[in-house]
Amino acid sequence: MANSNVFIGTDSGATTSKTGGVWADGTIISHDLRQSSTNSAAGTDAVISGWVEGVKGFLADNDIKWDQISGVGLALPGPYQSYGVLDKSSNLPDSFTGWNFLQDYTKALSSEAGRPISVVAGNDGDLGGVGEAHAVRGSEEVGVILLAPGSGLGCAYINADGMPLSGDNFAGMEGGHMPAPLHLLGNPPVYQCGCGRDWGCIEAYTTISGLPQLLRDTLKRYPDHPLASSDEPEKQKCFKLRDLAQEGDALALDMFDFQAKALGFHAARLIIALDPRYVVIGGGLIDPESTTAEFRERYLNGIRDSAMPYLYPAQKQNIQFVPATLGELSQSIGAALMALNTARAK
Repeated sequence: MANSNVFIGTDSGATTSKTGGVWADGTIISHDLRQSSTNSAAGTDAVISGWVEGVKGFLADNDIKWDQISGVGLALPGPYQSYGVLDKSSNLPDSFTGWNFLQDYTKALSSEAGRPISVVAGNDGDLGGVGEAHAVRGSEEVGVILLAPGSGLGCAYINADGMPLSGDNFAGMEGGHMPAPLHLLGNPPVYQCGCGRDWGCIEAYTTISGLPQLLRDTLKRYPDHPLASSDEPEKQKCFKLRDLAQEGDALALDMFDFQAKALGFHAARLIIALDPRYVVIGGGLIDPESTTAEFRERYLNGIRDSAMPYLYPAQKQNIQFVPATLGELSQSIGAALMALNTARAK
């Protein structure tokens, strides 16, 4: 494939879609974030139009022609009924259930291009992992785990061929809903998780979703902290914690140290099962625009130090914990790389 050929990636959220692309050698075409409205409230046709408009805008921005496109990848949150067919989603209208988005997007792109366009699809978390794995390992053919704590815990495993572990039901690496090792965390209460499971999902101990419960418990040890007497809603208190941690606040640092420790235990279990070379840590606590270098080092070291005692000797010697680098580009770039890797495999 000539380097003039390109692979496009669409990353669709409920409100905003992002478009990215790579050349045939995997080089990222642009680090400028191209966004467009998903407009899901207007129905599936409007969503398809938004995705196509995103591609058209990206091509125009980068002086690329339709005949240079060799494939397109689409990152879309699950769950799926089957490959390319959406199941009921918490962030999309009920009418989208059963929508064959892959068929409709393929048809729309092919019509715009005036020729058949090959489209592949995957879970957005998985494809974010594809993007981050490509960025961290370069030409190395090794496995990569991505752990990205945000509102929930995004997990992905990318194999040496650059392909994600999607599973037979397209629910592979939903690692956020594995149980936390509560005995190693000082036996905290079983925190509620939005998924409804009652075994203490690790997501509730490592992400924003569990912060209100963790804050209530941690404040018992800090009765004189200003947040203990504040009348603000819990959600607003939690929003302050990241900034407080950057200022050295003891309670906030205690909470994020706890989350790092919990994430490290989880990483160790996944490393033992999947044996990767890299563990990439994403999410807002590792964002260089929102956190200090000192805090990021403390958080990343907390994860690493928690995991290390449980690994095999060779893993201890070779495993690397590194911060994510692509930010909001990861899923669109991962989708483009998925299209590229699929084309290479044919």
